[in-house]
Amino acid sequence: MEIQILQQLEGAKQAKGLAVIIDVFRAFTTECVFMANGAKEIFAVGEEKIAYALKSECPDYILAGERKEIMLPGFDYGNSPAKIKEIDFTNQTIVHTTSAGTQGIANASYAEEIITGSFVNASAIAQYIKQKNPKIVSLVCMGKAAVSPTEEDTFCAEYIKSLLLEQSYPLAQKLARLRYLEGKRFFRPENQEQCPEEDFFIATTPNQFDFVLKAIPDKRGFHRIQKI
Repeated sequence: MEIQILQQLEGAKQAKGLAVIIDVFRAFTTECVFMANGAKEIFAVGEEKIAYALKSECPDYILAGERKEIMLPGFDYGNSPAKIKEIDFTNQTIVHTTSAGTQGIANASYAEEIITGSFVNASAIAQYIKQKNPKIVSLVCMGKAAVSPTEEDTFCAEYIKSLLLEQSYPLAQKLARLRYLEGKRFFRPENQEQCPEEDFFIATTPNQFDFVLKAIPDKRGFHRIQKI
């Protein structure tokens, strides 16, 4: 098994084999919470106009997502796991668009299979990959707005790689560092509406969920996220 760690949008475009599109803060942490709270499926879309079009076709769909961390106009939710963790989404369909994570899914056109990546289900991801045993695993760190690297996504990729290789990894120390790196924004008083402090703790609590989220291409040009 060849394991490669790639970065941002260009990395997604280069991903081959089984691609893990990683967005810890916060797209794929949030999607895990949606699914854990009963959502039937999630449409991961790169463009805002697609999200609005899907909502127009199916008014019962729930819109979630952000640009520059701010909830989009007319959306039901932003991209905060803390703000949805107590909500029942049983049998609901979510339409999700973000600045980084869903962009990676939309652009991983050469990958044979796409799953999402975050700390909250990292062990399940590694177990799934071991079962599939692909020739190539592409761990794609989407970073900030898909254009600059961030430590949390790189640490997550390194952790998943260590699990695949059955090597030790200083996870606790790495997670603790994040509070003083990209995670700083979750502790600023002026950010609490769009980036509540609790988001940081949800996103950095590893292995809360025992499922994997797989992105299945839809003939309409986006991806359907399903729990497996």
